[in-house]
Amino acid sequence: MLTLRVDADTVSRTRFSPSPAAESLAWLKLAAASGRHPVFGDPGPLARASLAHPDVALLADLLPRDGDTYTPDLLTPQPGTDTQCRDLLDEQIAQIEAAAQDDLESQVFHYTRTHWSRPLDTETRRIAESGRMQRRLANGLARFWRDTLADGWPDLRSILDQDIAHRATGIATHGIGRTLGTLHPDIAWSGDAVTIEKTWDGEVDGTGRDLVLAPGVLNWPDVIIQVDTPGQLVLYYPAQRVGTGRDRRSGNLAQVVGNARAAILADLETARSTAELAARLGYSPGTVSYHLGALHRARLVTKVRDGRYVLYQRTARAAGLLEARDQSG
Repeated sequence: MLTLRVDADTVSRTRFSPSPAAESLAWLKLAAASGRHPVFGDPGPLARASLAHPDVALLADLLPRDGDTYTPDLLTPQPGTDTQCRDLLDEQIAQIEAAAQDDLESQVFHYTRTHWSRPLDTETRRIAESGRMQRRLANGLARFWRDTLADGWPDLRSILDQDIAHRATGIATHGIGRTLGTLHPDIAWSGDAVTIEKTWDGEVDGTGRDLVLAPGVLNWPDVIIQVDTPGQLVLYYPAQRVGTGRDRRSGNLAQVVGNARAAILADLETARSTAELAARLGYSPGTVSYHLGALHRARLVTKVRDGRYVLYQRTARAAGLLEARDQSG
């Protein structure tokens, strides 16, 4: 178990924020390892093509693989207080570029040697020693973001924002301590510490430091604590509602529109975004978008823009199909 000791100052400065950098690295890690997200599936050809850029490849080489878990904290700087994603991402990129050489060498040389089962690549070590790694890592993150996540971020951000709004309501109703204890079954609040279930024991002094609680979508379902960058504490926890609704049944409606589209229509009594549907139903955002397009052309769903998001809802015709399904079932 890992114990994060905190004091009243830390509690008073605890806040929630999404982390575009952390979401990007989670997606990059899957792309580099030819892996699949348990909810969103394959990162896709754009993510793999982005790896051809040398700065993206350098960034990927600092990510854990083959069962290792350590990621240098400097790659996911503590999110700031900007509310706009572009400003938040730019701030994190600027922090990577401004990372102190001593901190970089400690994390890239020492901590990877301690926590990884593979040695650091010789070329990667040379770049780190040259003092040019910070700028190249910052450029790699900016490039990968632009290639793969920029267009779809508003939908993913909607899931994160809804989670944060839910937690804010919890704090207003029950207090910060109760809310900390409900972030995840592996996270608990003991009155003067946050405890996290781990296979190893450790204790971190977080007194007098900001604590950022960052919900995760693309790094779902992991719980991650970030403590190695001086003055920074970030606790990543799985955003709520990601991965639910995977085994919903659609009955005879599937014979009319197919299983995936039947499941989507069944979940559209309330207006939802593409990313929210993907998280709830267990399909990739691309798959949901494809089916929503077909359902919209068939006049089974409507779509309206609400600020940055496009929200879909089933039509009366679709409701009729669902009602017929229920009566025949």
